[in-house]
Amino acid sequence: MLVTAIVLAGCSSKVKLDDQANAGTTGTAAYDPSSGAGQSTISGIDLTTSNIEGEGPANVAHTLYFDFDSYAIKPEYQATLQSHADFLRANRSRTVTLEGHTDERGGREYNLALGQKRAEAVRQALDLLGVPAGQVEAISYGKEKPKVQGFNEDAYAQNRRVEIRYNN
Repeated sequence: MLVTAIVLAGCSSKVKLDDQANAGTTGTAAYDPSSGAGQSTISGIDLTTSNIEGEGPANVAHTLYFDFDSYAIKPEYQATLQSHADFLRANRSRTVTLEGHTDERGGREYNLALGQKRAEAVRQALDLLGVPAGQVEAISYGKEKPKVQGFNEDAYAQNRRVEIRYNN
């Protein structure tokens, strides 16, 4: 019973992951490929090579950032996701790992769950863009692998992310 009490205490949070308000957003529903807003405005992307071997499409960001306690993909990342989806569809043998991260605020279990929700949101967006499920794996590191150290909003914002890692 003591172990159960400790686990429940560590998981306590006033913010529910399934709360559709999600800090003023609507979870993964914020990304709607049928709206036309997802049309890529990027031209001339080479879908067969990259700037770094094993890293996917050239000159395309590999990190998506999230708002506090949110797993909603921001509209500004639609072109980025479209570019990665195009690359993955053109290179069916390539796979990616979507690494979900959080800032250090909150308990370990909560942050692992939130990081997983972020990675799954990106996975679902790639799925909607036609990337086969076998090419994508979503995992969470929670707050265990911060991008930057610090106790201010700038550091927190850089740690709330999903990194798209191309596998060899």
